[in-house]
Amino acid sequence: MHRILFATSEVFPLIKTGGLADVSGSLPPALQALHYDVHIIIPGYQDVLTAIKQKKQIAEVAIPEHNATISLWETRLPGSHIKVWLVDFPPYFDRPGNPYHDTKGEAWPDNADRFALFARTVTAIALDQCDLSWKPDLVHCNDWQTGLVPALLSLVPQRPATVFSIHNLAYQGLFPRDTFDRLQLPEQWWSPEALEFYGQISFIKGGLCFADQLTTVSPGYANEIQTPEFGHGLEGLLRHRSTSLTGILNGIDDQVWNPGTDRYLPNPYNWKRLEDKQLNKTALQEHCGLTVDPSIPVIGLIGRLVHQKGIDMVLHVLPELMLEPVQFVILGSGELEFSKQLQYLAQSYPQKLFAFIGYDEALAHLIEGGADMFLMPSRFEPCGLNQLYSLRYGTLPIVRAVGGLADTITDAEDETIKSGIANGIVFRDAGPMSLLQAVKRALDLYRKPKIWKKVIITGMRQSYSWETSAKQYGALYDKLLRSEKSSNDVLLYHSG
Repeated sequence: MHRILFATSEVFPLIKTGGLADVSGSLPPALQALHYDVHIIIPGYQDVLTAIKQKKQIAEVAIPEHNATISLWETRLPGSHIKVWLVDFPPYFDRPGNPYHDTKGEAWPDNADRFALFARTVTAIALDQCDLSWKPDLVHCNDWQTGLVPALLSLVPQRPATVFSIHNLAYQGLFPRDTFDRLQLPEQWWSPEALEFYGQISFIKGGLCFADQLTTVSPGYANEIQTPEFGHGLEGLLRHRSTSLTGILNGIDDQVWNPGTDRYLPNPYNWKRLEDKQLNKTALQEHCGLTVDPSIPVIGLIGRLVHQKGIDMVLHVLPELMLEPVQFVILGSGELEFSKQLQYLAQSYPQKLFAFIGYDEALAHLIEGGADMFLMPSRFEPCGLNQLYSLRYGTLPIVRAVGGLADTITDAEDETIKSGIANGIVFRDAGPMSLLQAVKRALDLYRKPKIWKKVIITGMRQSYSWETSAKQYGALYDKLLRSEKSSNDVLLYHSG
Protein backbone atom coordinates (compact mmCIF):
# COMPACT_ATOMS: atom_id res chain seq x y z
CA MET A 1 0.00 0.00 0.00
CA HIS A 2 1.56 3.28 -1.11
CA ARG A 3 1.76 6.00 1.54
CA ILE A 4 0.75 9.49 0.34
CA LEU A 5 1.29 12.73 2.28
CA PHE A 6 -1.20 15.27 0.91
CA ALA A 7 0.02 18.81 1.67
CA THR A 8 -2.49 21.63 1.28
CA SER A 9 -3.31 25.01 2.77
CA GLU A 10 -7.04 24.27 3.19
CA VAL A 11 -9.37 21.28 3.37
CA PHE A 12 -13.16 21.10 3.55
CA PRO A 13 -14.90 20.97 5.97
CA LEU A 14 -12.14 22.16 8.33
CA ILE A 15 -11.17 25.35 6.47
CA LYS A 16 -12.33 26.60 3.08
CA THR A 17 -11.87 29.66 0.89
CA GLY A 18 -12.39 28.03 -2.51
CA GLY A 19 -12.18 24.97 -4.72
CA LEU A 20 -8.81 23.83 -3.35
CA ALA A 21 -10.52 22.96 -0.07
CA ASP A 22 -13.14 20.88 -1.88
CA VAL A 23 -10.46 18.96 -3.78
CA SER A 24 -8.42 18.43 -0.61
CA GLY A 25 -11.47 17.15 1.25
CA SER A 26 -12.63 14.81 -1.52
CA LEU A 27 -9.60 13.39 -3.33
CA PRO A 28 -7.87 11.80 -0.29
CA PRO A 29 -10.97 9.76 0.73
CA ALA A 30 -11.36 8.65 -2.88
CA LEU A 31 -7.70 7.58 -2.90
CA GLN A 32 -8.17 5.77 0.40
CA ALA A 33 -11.04 3.83 -1.18
CA LEU A 34 -8.48 2.68 -3.77
CA HIS A 35 -6.28 1.38 -0.91
CA TYR A 36 -3.77 4.23 -0.67
CA ASP A 37 -2.64 5.19 2.82
CA VAL A 38 -3.27 8.95 2.74
CA HIS A 39 -2.46 11.52 5.42
CA ILE A 40 -3.38 15.20 5.01
CA ILE A 41 -1.25 18.00 6.45
CA ILE A 42 -2.42 21.62 6.78
CA PRO A 43 -1.42 24.65 8.86
CA GLY A 44 -2.95 24.78 12.33
CA TYR A 45 -5.15 27.85 11.84
CA GLN A 46 -6.86 29.37 14.86
CA ASP A 47 -10.38 28.54 13.69
CA VAL A 48 -9.49 24.92 12.94
CA LEU A 49 -7.76 24.19 16.24
CA THR A 50 -10.60 25.87 18.13
CA ALA A 51 -13.33 23.97 16.33
CA ILE A 52 -11.77 20.50 16.57
CA LYS A 53 -12.69 18.69 19.76
CA GLN A 54 -10.90 15.40 19.17
CA LYS A 55 -7.19 15.95 18.63
CA LYS A 56 -3.91 14.91 20.15
CA GLN A 57 -0.37 16.26 20.01
CA ILE A 58 1.91 13.69 18.36
CA ALA A 59 5.21 15.55 17.91
CA GLU A 60 7.25 18.69 18.37
CA VAL A 61 9.46 19.66 15.45
CA ALA A 62 12.31 22.17 15.54
CA ILE A 63 12.57 24.41 12.46
CA PRO A 64 15.90 26.21 12.97
CA GLU A 65 15.57 28.44 9.89
CA HIS A 66 12.62 30.12 11.63
CA ASN A 67 13.98 29.78 15.17
CA ALA A 68 10.75 27.90 15.83
CA THR A 69 9.45 24.71 17.36
CA ILE A 70 6.10 23.62 16.00
CA SER A 71 3.56 21.31 17.62
CA LEU A 72 2.03 18.67 15.40
CA TRP A 73 -1.57 17.75 16.20
CA GLU A 74 -3.50 14.81 14.82
CA THR A 75 -7.21 14.63 14.12
CA ARG A 76 -9.50 12.97 11.56
CA LEU A 77 -11.08 14.42 8.46
CA PRO A 78 -14.78 14.59 9.38
CA GLY A 79 -16.77 11.79 7.79
CA SER A 80 -13.68 9.69 7.05
CA HIS A 81 -10.88 7.68 8.65
CA ILE A 82 -8.15 9.86 7.16
CA LYS A 83 -5.63 11.33 9.56
CA VAL A 84 -5.10 15.09 9.37
CA TRP A 85 -1.95 16.63 10.78
CA LEU A 86 -2.06 20.26 11.90
CA VAL A 87 1.13 22.35 11.98
CA ASP A 88 0.66 24.53 15.06
CA PHE A 89 2.85 27.61 15.48
CA PRO A 90 0.79 30.37 17.15
CA PRO A 91 2.90 33.37 15.99
CA TYR A 92 2.04 32.44 12.39
CA PHE A 93 -1.34 30.76 12.52
CA ASP A 94 -3.16 31.80 15.71
CA ARG A 95 -4.93 34.84 14.25
CA PRO A 96 -8.39 35.79 12.93
CA GLY A 97 -9.20 36.09 9.27
CA ASN A 98 -8.91 33.53 6.52
CA PRO A 99 -5.71 31.57 5.77
CA TYR A 100 -4.23 34.22 3.51
CA HIS A 101 -5.84 37.56 4.43
CA ASP A 102 -6.74 39.55 7.51
CA THR A 103 -10.28 40.64 8.35
CA LYS A 104 -9.90 43.66 6.02
CA GLY A 105 -9.02 41.46 3.06
CA GLU A 106 -5.33 42.43 3.06
CA ALA A 107 -2.72 39.69 2.56
CA TRP A 108 -0.89 38.82 5.76
CA PRO A 109 2.52 40.55 5.49
CA ASP A 110 4.34 37.44 6.72
CA ASN A 111 2.70 34.94 4.33
CA ALA A 112 6.09 33.96 2.89
CA ASP A 113 7.40 33.09 6.36
CA ARG A 114 4.19 31.28 7.32
CA PHE A 115 4.13 28.97 4.32
CA ALA A 116 7.90 28.50 4.27
CA LEU A 117 7.64 27.20 7.84
CA PHE A 118 4.79 24.94 6.75
CA ALA A 119 6.89 23.66 3.83
CA ARG A 120 9.88 22.92 6.05
CA THR A 121 7.63 20.99 8.45
CA VAL A 122 6.18 18.95 5.59
CA THR A 123 9.71 18.26 4.39
CA ALA A 124 10.83 17.09 7.84
CA ILE A 125 7.89 14.68 8.05
CA ALA A 126 8.51 13.47 4.48
CA LEU A 127 12.11 12.64 5.43
CA ASP A 128 11.02 10.76 8.56
CA GLN A 129 12.69 13.23 10.92
CA CYS A 130 9.79 13.49 13.37
CA ASP A 131 9.57 10.00 14.89
CA LEU A 132 6.05 9.38 13.59
CA SER A 133 6.60 5.75 12.51
CA TRP A 134 5.13 6.70 9.14
CA LYS A 135 7.12 7.82 6.11
CA PRO A 136 5.44 8.71 2.81
CA ASP A 137 6.38 7.17 -0.49
CA LEU A 138 5.07 10.27 -2.25
CA VAL A 139 4.25 13.85 -1.27
CA HIS A 140 1.40 15.47 -3.18
CA CYS A 141 1.65 19.27 -2.96
CA ASN A 142 -1.01 21.80 -3.93
CA ASP A 143 -0.61 25.40 -5.14
CA TRP A 144 2.00 27.99 -4.23
CA GLN A 145 1.61 27.60 -0.46
CA THR A 146 3.34 24.21 -0.74
CA GLY A 147 5.65 25.08 -3.64
CA LEU A 148 8.83 25.03 -1.54
CA VAL A 149 8.30 21.38 -0.55
CA PRO A 150 9.44 19.79 -3.85
CA ALA A 151 12.36 22.23 -3.96
CA LEU A 152 13.50 21.39 -0.43
CA LEU A 153 13.11 17.66 -1.02
CA SER A 154 15.17 17.90 -4.21
CA LEU A 155 18.20 18.61 -2.02
CA VAL A 156 18.03 15.10 -0.52
CA PRO A 157 19.14 12.07 -2.59
CA GLN A 158 16.95 9.48 -0.87
CA ARG A 159 13.55 11.14 -0.68
CA PRO A 160 9.89 10.50 -1.46
CA ALA A 161 8.58 11.17 -4.95
CA THR A 162 6.79 14.50 -5.44
CA VAL A 163 3.68 15.58 -7.34
CA PHE A 164 2.71 19.25 -7.57
CA SER A 165 -0.85 20.25 -8.52
CA ILE A 166 -1.66 23.63 -10.04
CA HIS A 167 -5.14 24.70 -9.02
CA ASN A 168 -4.84 28.32 -10.20
CA LEU A 169 -1.68 29.59 -11.87
CA ALA A 170 -2.67 33.20 -11.32
CA TYR A 171 -1.71 32.87 -7.64
CA GLN A 172 2.05 32.36 -7.60
CA GLY A 173 3.30 33.34 -4.14
CA LEU A 174 5.48 36.27 -5.24
CA PHE A 175 7.63 38.10 -2.69
CA PRO A 176 10.58 40.56 -2.76
CA ARG A 177 14.25 39.53 -3.00
CA ASP A 178 14.89 40.23 0.68
CA THR A 179 12.34 37.54 1.50
CA PHE A 180 14.48 35.01 -0.33
CA ASP A 181 17.49 35.98 1.80
CA ARG A 182 15.50 35.92 5.03
CA LEU A 183 14.18 32.41 4.37
CA GLN A 184 17.76 31.05 4.14
CA LEU A 185 17.19 29.30 0.85
CA PRO A 186 20.11 28.00 -1.26
CA GLU A 187 21.71 30.83 -3.22
CA GLN A 188 21.69 28.77 -6.43
CA TRP A 189 17.89 28.94 -6.36
CA TRP A 190 18.05 32.67 -7.13
CA SER A 191 17.95 31.94 -10.83
CA PRO A 192 15.33 31.97 -13.61
CA GLU A 193 15.85 28.19 -13.76
CA ALA A 194 14.72 27.95 -10.13
CA LEU A 195 12.77 30.33 -7.83
CA GLU A 196 13.63 33.77 -9.24
CA PHE A 197 10.86 35.38 -11.30
CA TYR A 198 11.53 38.89 -12.67
CA GLY A 199 13.36 40.01 -9.54
CA GLN A 200 11.04 38.30 -7.07
CA ILE A 201 10.90 34.91 -5.40
CA SER A 202 8.10 32.72 -6.74
CA PHE A 203 6.94 29.96 -4.42
CA ILE A 204 4.98 28.23 -7.17
CA LYS A 205 8.16 27.83 -9.21
CA GLY A 206 9.47 25.57 -6.46
CA GLY A 207 6.81 23.09 -7.46
CA LEU A 208 6.97 23.74 -11.20
CA CYS A 209 10.75 23.38 -11.40
CA PHE A 210 11.48 20.65 -8.86
CA ALA A 211 8.46 18.32 -8.58
CA ASP A 212 8.80 14.95 -10.30
CA GLN A 213 5.36 15.27 -11.85
CA LEU A 214 3.00 18.20 -12.39
CA THR A 215 -0.77 18.03 -12.58
CA THR A 216 -3.52 20.52 -13.06
CA VAL A 217 -7.23 20.26 -12.63
CA SER A 218 -8.48 19.76 -16.19
CA PRO A 219 -7.02 18.67 -19.53
CA GLY A 220 -8.08 21.97 -21.10
CA TYR A 221 -6.27 24.06 -18.49
CA ALA A 222 -3.14 21.91 -18.87
CA ASN A 223 -3.00 23.03 -22.50
CA GLU A 224 -4.00 26.64 -21.84
CA ILE A 225 -1.29 27.36 -19.26
CA GLN A 226 1.34 26.60 -21.89
CA THR A 227 0.19 29.69 -23.83
CA PRO A 228 0.88 33.40 -23.18
CA GLU A 229 -2.84 34.13 -22.68
CA PHE A 230 -3.14 31.84 -19.64
CA GLY A 231 0.47 31.15 -18.60
CA HIS A 232 1.02 34.28 -16.48
CA GLY A 233 4.65 34.43 -17.58
CA LEU A 234 5.30 30.77 -16.78
CA GLU A 235 4.19 29.32 -20.10
CA GLY A 236 7.78 28.71 -21.27
CA LEU A 237 8.62 26.72 -18.15
CA LEU A 238 5.40 24.73 -18.48
CA ARG A 239 6.08 23.96 -22.15
CA HIS A 240 9.56 22.82 -21.09
CA ARG A 241 7.96 20.46 -18.56
CA SER A 242 5.03 19.46 -20.76
CA THR A 243 5.98 15.77 -20.79
CA SER A 244 5.64 15.79 -16.98
CA LEU A 245 2.34 17.72 -16.96
CA THR A 246 -1.03 15.95 -16.78
CA GLY A 247 -4.51 17.45 -16.70
CA ILE A 248 -6.90 15.48 -14.48
CA LEU A 249 -10.43 16.80 -14.22
CA ASN A 250 -11.63 17.44 -10.68
CA GLY A 251 -14.49 15.35 -9.41
CA ILE A 252 -17.22 16.34 -7.00
CA ASP A 253 -18.20 14.89 -3.66
CA ASP A 254 -21.38 13.16 -4.77
CA GLN A 255 -22.42 12.57 -1.17
CA VAL A 256 -22.30 16.26 -0.23
CA TRP A 257 -23.58 17.46 -3.62
CA ASN A 258 -26.53 15.17 -4.24
CA PRO A 259 -29.96 16.73 -4.85
CA GLY A 260 -31.61 13.50 -3.69
CA THR A 261 -30.11 13.62 -0.19
CA ASP A 262 -28.97 17.25 0.24
CA ARG A 263 -29.72 18.20 3.85
CA TYR A 264 -29.83 21.89 2.93
CA LEU A 265 -32.71 21.45 0.47
CA PRO A 266 -36.26 21.60 1.81
CA ASN A 267 -37.32 19.25 -1.00
CA PRO A 268 -34.78 16.66 -2.24
CA TYR A 269 -35.27 15.49 -5.83
CA ASN A 270 -33.64 13.69 -8.76
CA TRP A 271 -33.99 13.62 -12.52
CA LYS A 272 -37.08 11.44 -12.24
CA ARG A 273 -38.74 13.93 -9.85
CA LEU A 274 -37.83 17.25 -11.43
CA GLU A 275 -41.13 18.79 -10.37
CA ASP A 276 -39.81 18.86 -6.77
CA LYS A 277 -37.02 21.21 -7.88
CA GLN A 278 -39.72 23.86 -8.32
CA LEU A 279 -40.45 23.69 -4.58
CA ASN A 280 -36.83 24.57 -3.87
CA LYS A 281 -37.11 27.44 -6.34
CA THR A 282 -40.02 28.82 -4.34
CA ALA A 283 -38.01 28.45 -1.14
CA LEU A 284 -35.07 30.29 -2.76
CA GLN A 285 -37.28 33.13 -3.98
CA GLU A 286 -38.83 33.47 -0.52
CA HIS A 287 -35.45 33.35 1.24
CA CYS A 288 -34.07 36.10 -1.00
CA GLY A 289 -37.13 38.35 -0.95
CA LEU A 290 -37.71 37.94 -4.68
CA THR A 291 -41.11 37.85 -6.35
CA VAL A 292 -42.39 34.31 -5.87
CA ASP A 293 -43.36 33.17 -9.34
CA PRO A 294 -42.51 29.71 -10.73
CA SER A 295 -42.62 31.01 -14.31
CA ILE A 296 -39.77 33.50 -13.78
CA PRO A 297 -36.37 31.88 -14.41
CA VAL A 298 -33.81 32.29 -11.62
CA ILE A 299 -30.10 32.55 -12.44
CA GLY A 300 -27.58 31.78 -9.70
CA LEU A 301 -23.96 32.83 -9.36
CA ILE A 302 -21.59 31.72 -6.62
CA GLY A 303 -17.93 32.71 -6.62
CA ARG A 304 -15.25 35.23 -5.97
CA LEU A 305 -16.13 38.76 -7.06
CA VAL A 306 -12.94 39.27 -9.04
CA HIS A 307 -11.93 40.04 -12.63
CA GLN A 308 -11.01 36.40 -13.30
CA LYS A 309 -14.59 35.31 -12.67
CA GLY A 310 -15.99 37.89 -15.10
CA ILE A 311 -17.99 39.72 -12.43
CA ASP A 312 -17.30 43.03 -14.20
CA MET A 313 -19.06 41.67 -17.30
CA VAL A 314 -21.99 40.56 -15.15
CA LEU A 315 -22.28 44.01 -13.60
CA HIS A 316 -22.16 45.56 -17.07
CA VAL A 317 -25.15 43.56 -18.37
CA LEU A 318 -27.29 43.32 -15.22
CA PRO A 319 -29.16 46.63 -15.80
CA GLU A 320 -30.26 45.43 -19.26
CA LEU A 321 -31.16 41.98 -17.95
CA MET A 322 -33.30 43.58 -15.25
CA LEU A 323 -35.65 44.54 -18.11
CA GLU A 324 -36.18 40.82 -18.84
CA PRO A 325 -38.48 38.46 -16.91
CA VAL A 326 -35.57 36.99 -14.93
CA GLN A 327 -34.20 36.98 -11.37
CA PHE A 328 -30.63 36.73 -10.08
CA VAL A 329 -29.24 35.34 -6.82
CA ILE A 330 -25.54 36.08 -6.30
CA LEU A 331 -23.37 34.77 -3.45
CA GLY A 332 -19.70 35.72 -3.14
CA SER A 333 -17.01 38.02 -1.86
CA GLY A 334 -14.00 39.71 -3.38
CA GLU A 335 -12.99 43.14 -4.56
CA LEU A 336 -14.65 45.95 -2.62
CA GLU A 337 -15.67 47.96 -5.68
CA PHE A 338 -17.44 45.00 -7.26
CA SER A 339 -19.20 44.27 -3.97
CA LYS A 340 -20.41 47.88 -3.71
CA GLN A 341 -21.74 47.90 -7.28
CA LEU A 342 -23.53 44.62 -6.72
CA GLN A 343 -25.13 45.82 -3.49
CA TYR A 344 -26.27 49.03 -5.20
CA LEU A 345 -27.95 47.06 -8.00
CA ALA A 346 -29.56 44.70 -5.50
CA GLN A 347 -31.03 47.70 -3.64
CA SER A 348 -32.27 49.15 -6.96
CA TYR A 349 -34.03 45.90 -7.98
CA PRO A 350 -34.97 44.22 -4.68
CA GLN A 351 -37.55 41.85 -6.18
CA LYS A 352 -35.33 40.76 -9.06
CA LEU A 353 -31.76 40.71 -7.69
CA PHE A 354 -30.46 39.37 -4.40
CA ALA A 355 -26.78 39.61 -3.42
CA PHE A 356 -25.13 38.13 -0.33
CA ILE A 357 -21.57 39.34 0.20
CA GLY A 358 -19.66 36.56 1.97
CA TYR A 359 -20.13 32.81 1.98
CA ASP A 360 -23.00 30.70 3.26
CA GLU A 361 -22.85 26.94 2.66
CA ALA A 362 -26.59 26.45 3.13
CA LEU A 363 -27.42 29.23 0.69
CA ALA A 364 -24.93 27.82 -1.84
CA HIS A 365 -26.80 24.51 -1.82
CA LEU A 366 -30.19 26.22 -2.01
CA ILE A 367 -29.01 28.23 -5.03
CA GLU A 368 -27.91 25.06 -6.82
CA GLY A 369 -31.13 23.29 -5.87
CA GLY A 370 -33.51 26.20 -6.53
CA ALA A 371 -32.08 28.17 -9.46
CA ASP A 372 -32.92 27.31 -13.04
CA MET A 373 -29.55 28.38 -14.43
CA PHE A 374 -26.04 28.96 -13.12
CA LEU A 375 -23.71 31.63 -14.52
CA MET A 376 -19.92 31.16 -14.83
CA PRO A 377 -18.51 33.77 -17.26
CA SER A 378 -14.88 33.21 -16.22
CA ARG A 379 -11.97 34.72 -18.12
CA PHE A 380 -10.08 31.60 -17.10
CA GLU A 381 -11.22 28.63 -15.06
CA PRO A 382 -8.76 25.84 -14.22
CA CYS A 383 -11.56 23.35 -13.61
CA GLY A 384 -14.58 24.82 -11.94
CA LEU A 385 -16.78 22.83 -9.59
CA ASN A 386 -20.02 24.76 -9.63
CA GLN A 387 -20.78 23.83 -13.23
CA LEU A 388 -20.47 20.19 -12.14
CA TYR A 389 -22.73 20.76 -9.14
CA SER A 390 -25.17 22.54 -11.47
CA LEU A 391 -25.24 19.62 -13.91
CA ARG A 392 -26.11 17.26 -11.07
CA TYR A 393 -28.79 19.60 -9.71
CA GLY A 394 -30.49 20.20 -13.07
CA THR A 395 -29.41 23.85 -13.05
CA LEU A 396 -28.38 24.80 -16.58
CA PRO A 397 -24.73 26.04 -16.66
CA ILE A 398 -24.03 29.18 -18.72
CA VAL A 399 -20.25 29.21 -19.14
CA ARG A 400 -17.40 30.65 -21.13
CA ALA A 401 -15.43 28.07 -23.14
CA VAL A 402 -12.24 27.99 -21.07
CA GLY A 403 -10.38 25.35 -19.05
CA GLY A 404 -12.54 22.85 -17.25
CA LEU A 405 -15.72 24.64 -18.31
CA ALA A 406 -14.96 23.82 -21.95
CA ASP A 407 -14.09 20.25 -20.96
CA THR A 408 -17.42 19.60 -19.24
CA ILE A 409 -20.14 21.73 -20.88
CA THR A 410 -21.48 21.11 -24.40
CA ASP A 411 -23.39 24.00 -25.96
CA ALA A 412 -27.09 23.50 -26.63
CA GLU A 413 -27.25 23.86 -30.40
CA ASP A 414 -29.66 22.10 -32.76
CA GLU A 415 -27.18 19.34 -33.58
CA THR A 416 -26.03 18.67 -29.99
CA ILE A 417 -29.58 18.75 -28.68
CA LYS A 418 -30.67 16.28 -31.35
CA SER A 419 -27.74 13.94 -30.60
CA GLY A 420 -28.42 14.12 -26.84
CA ILE A 421 -25.09 15.57 -25.68
CA ALA A 422 -26.08 19.20 -25.00
CA ASN A 423 -25.93 20.07 -21.29
CA GLY A 424 -25.54 23.86 -21.10
CA ILE A 425 -24.96 27.18 -22.84
CA VAL A 426 -21.41 28.06 -23.93
CA PHE A 427 -19.99 31.36 -25.22
CA ARG A 428 -16.45 32.16 -26.32
CA ASP A 429 -15.60 35.87 -26.25
CA ALA A 430 -14.70 37.45 -22.90
CA GLY A 431 -16.99 40.43 -23.42
CA PRO A 432 -20.29 41.64 -21.95
CA MET A 433 -22.17 41.40 -25.25
CA SER A 434 -21.24 37.74 -25.68
CA LEU A 435 -22.33 37.10 -22.11
CA LEU A 436 -25.61 38.92 -22.68
CA GLN A 437 -26.34 36.90 -25.82
CA ALA A 438 -25.59 33.66 -23.96
CA VAL A 439 -27.99 34.53 -21.15
CA LYS A 440 -30.69 35.42 -23.67
CA ARG A 441 -30.13 32.09 -25.46
CA ALA A 442 -30.61 30.35 -22.13
CA LEU A 443 -33.83 32.29 -21.52
CA ASP A 444 -35.08 31.29 -24.98
CA LEU A 445 -34.30 27.64 -24.21
CA TYR A 446 -36.19 27.93 -20.91
CA ARG A 447 -39.30 28.88 -22.88
CA LYS A 448 -39.16 25.50 -24.70
CA PRO A 449 -40.07 23.10 -21.89
CA LYS A 450 -39.56 19.81 -23.73
CA ILE A 451 -36.12 20.72 -25.07
CA TRP A 452 -35.20 22.34 -21.74
CA LYS A 453 -36.04 19.17 -19.83
CA LYS A 454 -34.05 17.03 -22.26
CA VAL A 455 -30.94 19.20 -21.84
CA ILE A 456 -31.31 19.30 -18.05
CA ILE A 457 -31.71 15.53 -17.73
CA THR A 458 -28.65 14.99 -19.95
CA GLY A 459 -26.57 16.89 -17.40
CA MET A 460 -28.15 15.23 -14.37
CA ARG A 461 -27.38 11.74 -15.67
CA GLN A 462 -23.68 12.44 -16.21
CA SER A 463 -21.19 11.28 -13.59
CA TYR A 464 -18.33 13.40 -12.26
CA SER A 465 -17.54 11.48 -9.08
CA TRP A 466 -14.08 11.53 -7.56
CA GLU A 467 -13.68 7.80 -8.20
CA THR A 468 -12.74 8.39 -11.85
CA SER A 469 -10.32 11.21 -11.03
CA ALA A 470 -8.78 9.29 -8.12
CA LYS A 471 -8.03 6.35 -10.41
CA GLN A 472 -6.14 8.71 -12.74
CA TYR A 473 -4.13 10.13 -9.82
CA GLY A 474 -3.48 6.59 -8.60
CA ALA A 475 -2.18 5.55 -12.02
CA LEU A 476 0.10 8.60 -12.01
CA TYR A 477 1.40 7.79 -8.50
CA ASP A 478 2.01 4.14 -9.41
CA LYS A 479 3.89 4.99 -12.60
CA LEU A 480 6.02 7.56 -10.81
CA LEU A 481 6.83 5.24 -7.90
CA ARG A 482 7.74 2.40 -10.26
CA SER A 483 10.06 4.82 -12.07
CA GLU A 484 11.59 5.98 -8.78
CA LYS A 485 12.10 2.39 -7.65
CA SER A 486 13.81 1.49 -10.93
CA SER A 487 16.12 4.50 -10.61
CA ASN A 488 17.00 3.59 -7.02
CA ASP A 489 17.62 -0.03 -7.98
CA VAL A 490 20.04 1.13 -10.69
CA LEU A 491 21.84 3.38 -8.19
CA LEU A 492 22.12 0.56 -5.66
CA TYR A 493 23.40 -1.83 -8.34
CA HIS A 494 26.14 0.57 -9.45
CA SER A 495 27.07 1.55 -5.90
CA GLY A 496 27.31 -2.12 -4.96
